[in-house]
Amino acid sequence: MKKILFIRRDNIGDLICTTPSIHAVRERYPDAKIGILVNTYNADAVRNNPDIDEIYVYEKAKHVPDKNKLSVWWSNSKVLLKIRKERYDVAIGCGSYSPRLARYTYMTGAAVRIGYLPKNADKSKSYNMPISDPEKTLHEVERTFHLLSPLGINGMPRETRIFPEDDLKQKAESFLMAADIKGNNPVIAFHISSRRPESRWPADKFTELGNLIAEKHQANILLLWSPGSEKNPYHPGDDEKAERIINSMKSKPIACKTIQLRELIAMLSIADVVVCCDGGAMHIAAALGKPVVTIWGSTNPDRWRPWEARHIILQDESRKTENVSAQAALDAVEKLLA
Repeated sequence: MKKILFIRRDNIGDLICTTPSIHAVRERYPDAKIGILVNTYNADAVRNNPDIDEIYVYEKAKHVPDKNKLSVWWSNSKVLLKIRKERYDVAIGCGSYSPRLARYTYMTGAAVRIGYLPKNADKSKSYNMPISDPEKTLHEVERTFHLLSPLGINGMPRETRIFPEDDLKQKAESFLMAADIKGNNPVIAFHISSRRPESRWPADKFTELGNLIAEKHQANILLLWSPGSEKNPYHPGDDEKAERIINSMKSKPIACKTIQLRELIAMLSIADVVVCCDGGAMHIAAALGKPVVTIWGSTNPDRWRPWEARHIILQDESRKTENVSAQAALDAVEKLLA
């Protein structure tokens, strides 16, 4: 078992939920080469990870709409060719079964290919060591960890892992100091974005929470969001939402527009508490060991809650984020600060 490859072609949170498995393989096979195939959207989540020897990055056509699809295909083919030349012993297709994930795993040319079977199937053309999908609901960290059983790795996975770059963390600290923070009072980060529209908490709720915190505490509010206009059809951002919050809060927040994912990681690393929606920022905060208040929508917390981190989930019985009150969020923040 000299070379082991992980494949994680999903979103940021999914990739972070894979890091306990990567660490377990590193501990079980300390001398093995560990590689991972990721995409341009999520790669920064593992770029500084000491458990990984090589990161292969491919592009999803929907992430680069201005590029010729043939050019994207050609670029990705070269990435797969580089992987095939490495002659990996094992390739692990992480995540629920999908034909595309299975195809990528097969094209690595690895001798052993592990992945979940499609529903109602007992074999796979792409995986020569397939695993049946667990019948009970497991956290995504546990689901990924279950794929390691053919490698002799079992038990319970540990915490998720993410590593901010030192220079970017220093820049984040300098940014905070230049913003004239309130003494040694806590920094409460609001991350207002989420990929799923149904998981987003409205701007007026974040504004109300910020005002409540300002009335009761001398805390510093650090406002973070996904960059870009909400009108962008390919990569909608929250520039307009952030501006509404900045203009509406009585005590102006410290606003930081992070352009790259690695910048967001560094900014979250300097927060004392993170308030966010269900999404990638939540998993980043948990992997950084930050206490997290999550405004939860319709997804299943048993599958996607912050893993091995202090957290409070606020989910209304309607499963609509807009029905979670700012007062409930304030109560949760105060509990985590205490």
